[in-house]
Amino acid sequence: MRHVDAGSCNGCEHELGAVTGVYYDLQQYGLDVVASPRHADVLLVTGAVTTRMAGPLQAAYAAMPEPRLVAALGDCALGRGVLGTASELAGPLDGLLPVDLRIPGCPPAPAVIAEHLVAALRDRAAGS
Repeated sequence: MRHVDAGSCNGCEHELGAVTGVYYDLQQYGLDVVASPRHADVLLVTGAVTTRMAGPLQAAYAAMPEPRLVAALGDCALGRGVLGTASELAGPLDGLLPVDLRIPGCPPAPAVIAEHLVAALRDRAAGS
């Protein structure tokens, strides 16, 4: 999983830190944060997508091997946030990339994040 902060307040990152800790142990499901999109099968995006982050997000997505999933984590990535002005934002993530997984909340609770990520991996493994 490659995480990209596209312009957030860091609330979602704080909760993501809890999810990647030992309590939820997402590594048992094959989920771990990696440094390069070339080693990721999930692109996890947080924050309102700023105009300056639109290009880097598309480049990260293009570098990922198939099959790949895009997850919008938090209300800002879903276009529901309050950060920034219209001239500074590229719009919701699904306007730039095909979003497979939407995790709402401001910020979403760690249990909700874990539940959505694990369910998405199970669905993909089942072929749906």
